[in-house]
Amino acid sequence: MAAGQSGRAEAETVTARMRKRAHRVRTALRRSGVDYFRGDGSDWIALVALLLTIPAIAAATLARPEWCAPATLVLPIVAGGLLLRPASLLGLYAAAAAALVVESVQLGDYDRVPVGVTPGVVLVVGACGFFGLLIAQFRSRVGVPWRRGGTMLFDLRERIRVQSKLPKLPNGWHREMALRPAGGQSFSGDFVVAARTGGGRTLEVVLTDVSGKGMDAASRALLLSGAFGGLLGSLPPHAFLPAANGYLLRQDWDEGFATSIHLALDLDSGDYELQSAGHPPALQLHAGSGRWEEKSAEGPLLGVYDGAQFDPVKGSLRPGDVLMLFTDGLVETAERDIAEGIDRLTGEADRYVAGGFHGAAWHLIEAVAKDVNDDRALLLLCREG
Repeated sequence: MAAGQSGRAEAETVTARMRKRAHRVRTALRRSGVDYFRGDGSDWIALVALLLTIPAIAAATLARPEWCAPATLVLPIVAGGLLLRPASLLGLYAAAAAALVVESVQLGDYDRVPVGVTPGVVLVVGACGFFGLLIAQFRSRVGVPWRRGGTMLFDLRERIRVQSKLPKLPNGWHREMALRPAGGQSFSGDFVVAARTGGGRTLEVVLTDVSGKGMDAASRALLLSGAFGGLLGSLPPHAFLPAANGYLLRQDWDEGFATSIHLALDLDSGDYELQSAGHPPALQLHAGSGRWEEKSAEGPLLGVYDGAQFDPVKGSLRPGDVLMLFTDGLVETAERDIAEGIDRLTGEADRYVAGGFHGAAWHLIEAVAKDVNDDRALLLLCREG
């Protein structure tokens, strides 16, 4: 009896040990897989795969040089420049150089064999290897993961887009925004942050134009959009721009100024307050008269000097009224001043008065500033009749 219990206990102990080992193996594989997906793991898999292609290419070149030329070795070299770390890349280059030497010896002199290894082939392969090494060194210096550089930029772009989404408004209100970066790029120096505050009764919106444009301003726009999103709703509306100005001053950027306009809109009454930091004026369409009115608040640029004062302007949106916020890229260019640009914008916007402004933001940018080499943003808030 005792022997049987001892045997069962020993079997359970062995089973427990096996389960623990299996669990450790699964955990290690899962961790390795996550690191590999993130780009933090080793690049040995890609290195081995590329190293195997080099003798395969060399064998194909020696067997059928008219179909697989010696310059085909450029393919794994280019792939290595995109996938491997600099240290691994040097090993790949050594293998490619050895393959070129073997091909040169086996194929004979290039002046007698048309498909031999010519000096031009050596130069092309060497040039591709040099530029691939530069790319790998740059990624290594800036700390960009070796496979996730493009994914990281995509993630940054998506974060800006998510932060720029406008919250859902109650019945009787319509909002839409269009953003078009300079030069057809994916990144912009213009951004919007918005939130429902005061128990959902107040809509606060901040439209900001960071100095610079496109990729040059994208990193600062991302940083500011996160900071402004944290300030929005945490402070009273009248304290937002002074706090944003202080934050920008603390960054001590060489090119650190920005323009911004802050809107606090009561969704029950339609009353609103605007504060501006060197930003173009807002435009309000009065449904009763059909005329556009400029709403110009006074205030200096953000990030210029401490203790700046921002004087608000107040207004009210009645049923049928429209409030339009935009950045200077939409109305100001080297060929025309801001007043002319605003006249053109309101003229195009008049076409939507009768049918409503649903879907109008993107079309207005296309009509007014389609080919402008600057970031453009337009925000529409409509109180439906």
